[in-house]
Amino acid sequence: GGSGGSGGSGGKGKPPAGILYLTATHLIFVDSEAKKETWILHMHISTVEKQPLSTQGSPLHIRCKTFMSVTFIIPKERDCHEIYTALLQLSQPATLDDLFCFHYMNSSNGNGDDSPAHRGWDLYSPDKEFSRMRVPNSSWVHTALNNNYEICDTYPQELFVPASAATKVILGSSKFRSKGRIPVLTYLHSNNAALCRCSQPLSGFSARCLEDEQMLEAIRKANSRPGHMTVVDTRPKINAMANRATGKGYENEAFYEHMKFHFAGIENIHVMRASLGKLVETCQQVSPTMSAWLSGIENSGWLRHVRSVLESGALVARELAAGVSVLVHCSDGWDRTAQTCALAQIMLDPYYRTIHGFQVLVEKEWLSFGHKFTDRCGHVQGDAKEVSPVFTQFLECVWQLQQMYPSSFEINERYLLVLHDHVYSAQFGTFVGNCQKDRIDLRLSQRTVSVWAHMSGQVMEHSNPLYRRDVQPTILNPSLAPQAIQFWRGLYCRYWGGVHPREPLCDLLSVTQDHSTTLTAHAAFLTKRIAWLSEQLQEVKKRNDASNNKTQQQLDNRLVHDGYCQNAAEFKTDPLGAYNLQRMEESLLSSPAGGGALTRANHNTPAPVLSPDGGGVVCNPVLIQTSPDKLTTTITSNTSHLQTSNDNNGVVKRGGSTAGVECRLPILPILASAAVDWQSLRNVTECSCSTPFHAASRKHHCWMCGEVFCTRCIDKRTNLPCHVDLSPAPVCRPCYKAITRSLSVDTP
Repeated sequence: GGSGGSGGSGGKGKPPAGILYLTATHLIFVDSEAKKETWILHMHISTVEKQPLSTQGSPLHIRCKTFMSVTFIIPKERDCHEIYTALLQLSQPATLDDLFCFHYMNSSNGNGDDSPAHRGWDLYSPDKEFSRMRVPNSSWVHTALNNNYEICDTYPQELFVPASAATKVILGSSKFRSKGRIPVLTYLHSNNAALCRCSQPLSGFSARCLEDEQMLEAIRKANSRPGHMTVVDTRPKINAMANRATGKGYENEAFYEHMKFHFAGIENIHVMRASLGKLVETCQQVSPTMSAWLSGIENSGWLRHVRSVLESGALVARELAAGVSVLVHCSDGWDRTAQTCALAQIMLDPYYRTIHGFQVLVEKEWLSFGHKFTDRCGHVQGDAKEVSPVFTQFLECVWQLQQMYPSSFEINERYLLVLHDHVYSAQFGTFVGNCQKDRIDLRLSQRTVSVWAHMSGQVMEHSNPLYRRDVQPTILNPSLAPQAIQFWRGLYCRYWGGVHPREPLCDLLSVTQDHSTTLTAHAAFLTKRIAWLSEQLQEVKKRNDASNNKTQQQLDNRLVHDGYCQNAAEFKTDPLGAYNLQRMEESLLSSPAGGGALTRANHNTPAPVLSPDGGGVVCNPVLIQTSPDKLTTTITSNTSHLQTSNDNNGVVKRGGSTAGVECRLPILPILASAAVDWQSLRNVTECSCSTPFHAASRKHHCWMCGEVFCTRCIDKRTNLPCHVDLSPAPVCRPCYKAITRSLSVDTP
């Protein structure tokens, strides 16, 4: 249904008036006057608040998990209450089966395993990933003890443990670790230093487990250079000590030999949730003063928390780079442990900074090892105290690293924003469930679409133009100085106009790269055509020098005429037919679309004697005359008794009589298949389909016409005839229809 109202997301000016539509999946506000639509996914709604009545109507304030804040003023209080009640139910389904991802799957296309709906689920293979790290080997082996989740139901089935650890040791350690999350391998550095993860020990004040001590000793000795091993407890020490009262705690240094212990000081999920809440309140102030803004950021403590997470990851990375094995844990080993282990691997291994490697890392450290996405993201109704922005904080740490090392990441900021939004949207099944076992029980790979399959079609939008694969530092050593930690305006103030650059630098660089690519391919096409023409002229000249001019002239004319007659039925002529069309197609262009049979502009003219570029009469051609506009080329004979001329209308005259042939170059349609000049991104506020552009949306160029379009309107790709050795180019829908229709008509 729809309801009249007005809405605004903050800022000055009169709020727009329009119609509010409530669908099964979205809340849609349509401002017909400004031709603008605002779509809010129900699953993205964080809070809905009815505010006191005003003279204009009943305000409904909505805050989203994507950090959008909008207030709708609905004229009738009854309508406002109905929308309020409906949004409360739709934004938090009662069960997992009610999530958007299951309905989205039902409306998607494809039934086979290779269909778009089923791709992406095999992106992460534990065997392939650990084989990349040369595991299993003499020190590390796969254990089948958790194949049916007997040891730990929140761990993956595939676990790698020290080869020297006996089954008794593994089982004994599992009973001494919270939730049975034993120390297991997650990353093996090239220097054989191991990164392992687990949960806190059930040590209490004095409890001891010999098997757990033997397990850690086996991990230490698995390193080919066994010295000490570092155990990183990511919690503040005071929190770890408080857990002793509940029978948990941390390792007793007196029982674990050759170990060095370090507390990272990352606060728990409740502190992080409150901190982000304060940050959001600061960001959503209307026209804040400078002091209010700075004090709000400071009082939230968010940047301090981000720094502590970065510091923990950097510590682990440095230890591993120095050849020291590291064991990381927090309380249960699925929040701060995941953050620290993932960041350490990003700093150490360039593979995890690529698009594919980053996806594998998320699958391994977050999904496979049991980060509780359903609870932390609040996908369904449940305990609000379990909700916490743990993964959001990890993505921000990655963004901080991107700012410090702009050429070290293949992914860009938009990739992180899209991934963040899809984690909360529940549109895809990838992040539904709390562990691997949950996802298997829900049969998500059969019932839902993978987010990786969706994002695989947006590589252009998510690629960093500054990325240098060939020049990568050995280890990222981020600066932890207060001045180096930045506020992520692109995430937390994404929907505020006037605070962002007119065009993101990343987009401008990408456009420049794409434009240079198409110009280079265009120049290669022209170079090959010129080279071919020069070669043909040299061959013709040699034949002319070796034979009688008159006889050769008749032969040339007859060959060209015969070539035309062969194509007369289709009203086509090959301007290069007399000089071996097949050779031209093989040497001039690799694409079957380029340089083939070209349509004559005037079907009623008699068979001309055409030059290789279709510009004049061929009579023992050795001289080339080109018009000032470079579009008409005439090749004439060096024979003095033959006279040819070309009047201003492009009509070729020979020997006092008019040949009646319009010789405008047939190459013009090919040259027009790629725009040399591209429209500037500046001041383009909306697509031709009326979709408005905002700070987070990507503007795309059609490589054929050079105009700017939105992502939805630039969904076609095709080979352009004037490009050489280039993959299919993105084009708009009208250009796609034009080029495919042209190729189907012109290609015999």
